[in-house]
Amino acid sequence: MNIVASELYETQLKDILDEMIVTDYKVAKNFKSYLDTIIINIPTKYNKYKKSIYYDNDNIRDVVHGGFVIPFYVDESNDTFVILGIVEKE
Repeated sequence: MNIVASELYETQLKDILDEMIVTDYKVAKNFKSYLDTIIINIPTKYNKYKKSIYYDNDNIRDVVHGGFVIPFYVDESNDTFVILGIVEKE
């Protein structure tokens, strides 16, 4: 299984990390490091994540981490996971 990050995700993550770095570089670094670990493990653990609250599609699930929600799409026909974005949890 491949993992692909959308441009929207990359942009949103950069903005979030830029804000975190201003406050505390170490917190930003730990957040990103743990997020990378979660994303790398999605192919083996995607069934544990619930259907997304943002999309009406059973193939889109949400990862919750550090007060943020990261929706991802499971594209079984192409054997790929697409990270759609990252938003603050409501």
